[in-house]
Amino acid sequence: GQRARAAHPAGPRNALLCTVLVLLAFGMMIQLSHAATTLPASQFGAEMREQILFRLLGAGLLIGGMALGVRRIAPVIPAATVLSLLGLVLVFVPGFEQPINGAHRWIRVFGRGPSIQPSEIARVVFVLWVARRCALLEHEVTSLRRGCAPTIALGLLAGMLILREPDLGGCLLFLLCFGTTLFVGGARLQHVALVGVAAACTILIAASLFSHVAERFAVWTGDSTNAQVTRAAEAMASGDVLGVGYAQGGFRNAGLQYMQTDYALALVGEELGLVGILVVVGLFSAFAWYALRLVLAIRDRFAALAAFGLTISVAFQAMVHLQVVTGLAPPKGMALPFLSDGGSSLLASCLAVGLALGAARPHPAAPAHPDPL
Repeated sequence: GQRARAAHPAGPRNALLCTVLVLLAFGMMIQLSHAATTLPASQFGAEMREQILFRLLGAGLLIGGMALGVRRIAPVIPAATVLSLLGLVLVFVPGFEQPINGAHRWIRVFGRGPSIQPSEIARVVFVLWVARRCALLEHEVTSLRRGCAPTIALGLLAGMLILREPDLGGCLLFLLCFGTTLFVGGARLQHVALVGVAAACTILIAASLFSHVAERFAVWTGDSTNAQVTRAAEAMASGDVLGVGYAQGGFRNAGLQYMQTDYALALVGEELGLVGILVVVGLFSAFAWYALRLVLAIRDRFAALAAFGLTISVAFQAMVHLQVVTGLAPPKGMALPFLSDGGSSLLASCLAVGLALGAARPHPAAPAHPDPL
């Protein structure tokens, strides 16, 4: 902790910003490689424009969140929390729902307009909400009745809605980010352990109710096989040290799906080899290091806790993706932040980091005893 502590947040803030911009550019390069080798020439231009648009929007949210900061949006966090819960319900409501492969994870906001994944937004909003609540409750956050119980109850409600989609991985990631922020915010370990117990029960329930969940655990333990997992490992192995060359990968056209989203690291490994994978791991390691330095340099409790939760949510998502693709975790569709295709995930990650960067901005004194909702 002492080695990471910075005297002023400007240094780690600028370094973290540059790291994210490099990740966005690297992701753009990877997505264009995938599109150039999977789409006909007539569709490549439209895909390129869409990728550029979403990454420019992401960069805009990154800079906008940095300019705004978490203190300015603190008064609207309770309302945003209610709206995020509403979004988790709307994925099941006819007229809004957009089921894909049997999963209800997306909604259409304006009829045939672009789709949104509410769970990505909810993870960011609930981190802000629990950070604000811990800061306002102060020492009472250690009380189960006054502090932790209502907080955990609302978090579990959101987690169960995500599980119902069904999205076990998204639910566990949400609970991990929520519980970690709550613990760092001052809650007792035995109280936060309730979130861990809920997560363990969620895994058991999901494994018993959903056959695909049980199958994924069987693949992970070696009791079953999955062509997607096997082919992803083969793609990375084929890249060797330096890769087969940019835009030269063949696995995407030989039956390996989702290399632009859930298996983006496999695409990197195939084309850029071990060197490319080490670059990605190095960039996310730098992300975590500068995020830690940023948090330790912020003196305001709410801003520091919000910055911690927001950046750790991105880091945890990246960690899950890397573990899944390398076989260290059960198969789970999880985007790699800033690199994978997917508008909601990209924009949510950019907004989270932008607000974390803005947490280092000076702010006027907050009211002494606002409503802790």
